[in-house]
Amino acid sequence: MQDDARAESMDAQCETAAPAGGLSEILAPRLSVVFCGLNPALTAHRDGHNFSNRSNRFWRVLHLAGFTPRLLRAEEELEMLQYGLGLTSAVSRPTKSASELKRSDYIAAAPVLEDKIRRLAPGHLAFLGKAAYTAISLRADIEWGRQPDDFAGASVWMLPNPSGLNRAFDLAKLTEHYREMKLAIDRAAASTG
Repeated sequence: MQDDARAESMDAQCETAAPAGGLSEILAPRLSVVFCGLNPALTAHRDGHNFSNRSNRFWRVLHLAGFTPRLLRAEEELEMLQYGLGLTSAVSRPTKSASELKRSDYIAAAPVLEDKIRRLAPGHLAFLGKAAYTAISLRADIEWGRQPDDFAGASVWMLPNPSGLNRAFDLAKLTEHYREMKLAIDRAAASTG
């Protein structure tokens, strides 16, 4: 009976997913965290699933950091909603590499992202990589972790990009940053609950 209620809830939430450059955004109202990638990769656009490139470590890091109880595959991306998680991109245009995006692309896309976050009201918005938030916030001094300012009512977190091209962070370091966010959210929930 509880599984039936969970399935019905997931079905209702999945209806809110909307197309973004050939992919579905994984979104619903009042999620705990919306992860915000820079933009879709061409491989993800082709496959129809977010973070589908085998070299991308997003799904593995989510699991290792404690956001999901098991390792999800890209094809199971809608299951994120069961765990209060969502996914969007700062820029919806797919590219071979995020390095093809310019600062002006992020600035031009910011009002759409802001409207989406304000409307759906997640507790936290986690930017994956610094490029988008640096451009949007007009700040160059962005550090990893919780940011001092909110974005459209959501607390902002800066997490390293899980792309396999990001050689500055191995799996252990990536997991450490994501786990820091997960633990902070859990502590805040425990103190208010």
